[in-house]
Amino acid sequence: MLSLTDGLSKMMNRNNVFRWHYPFLLLVLLLVSRVVSAADTLLVLGDSLSAGYRMSASAAWPSLLDKTWQQQPRVINASISGDTAGQGLARLPALLKQHQPRWVLIELGGNDGLRGFPPADIARDLSRVIEQVKAADAQPLLMQIRLPANYGRRYTEAFSAIYPQLAQQYALPLIPFFMEQVYLKPEWMQQDGIHPNPAAQPFIAKIMAETLAPLVKQN
Repeated sequence: MLSLTDGLSKMMNRNNVFRWHYPFLLLVLLLVSRVVSAADTLLVLGDSLSAGYRMSASAAWPSLLDKTWQQQPRVINASISGDTAGQGLARLPALLKQHQPRWVLIELGGNDGLRGFPPADIARDLSRVIEQVKAADAQPLLMQIRLPANYGRRYTEAFSAIYPQLAQQYALPLIPFFMEQVYLKPEWMQQDGIHPNPAAQPFIAKIMAETLAPLVKQN
């Protein structure tokens, strides 16, 4: 049977151990929290079609998707209106470092095509985006992009072919171009005939949720 002195001594030793180990335990908890947060992040790297052109960022489909999923996984919208594939590539290293995503949805190339960039150059920049995402131990998800028919059949076909070729080369999921369904409803389009308006965003969020859900399953 322990004496009162021995019991108090052991209690003090336990308290000392806890006090000295508390900073270490706190550090472990913070690291685990960061890993869990990073593991549950989908980064959307896109242009005006995802950035919410001429509307608040909270009205754009990535924000609505984040609310639908209740941040499981969390959706980070890193899209910027007007970005080309090369500009997205330039921003990517900082985004990967900051958010440490598990998945990156690549919705780029449309502005390159609208400016008539050579398909080989677009493919090169998208390839580098994919490779950087993979090097960061994240899963790239590539969205098919298509151009309006008035850009000429030869160019539009060469442009559209970039995406399935890259998906096959890197063994990536190829996400359907959501605008093909939005174009069918004029009331969902802005006056420029290129960008979806706020009324289209819930529909886009819904079809993207259905498309992406099987690809971002949680452990």
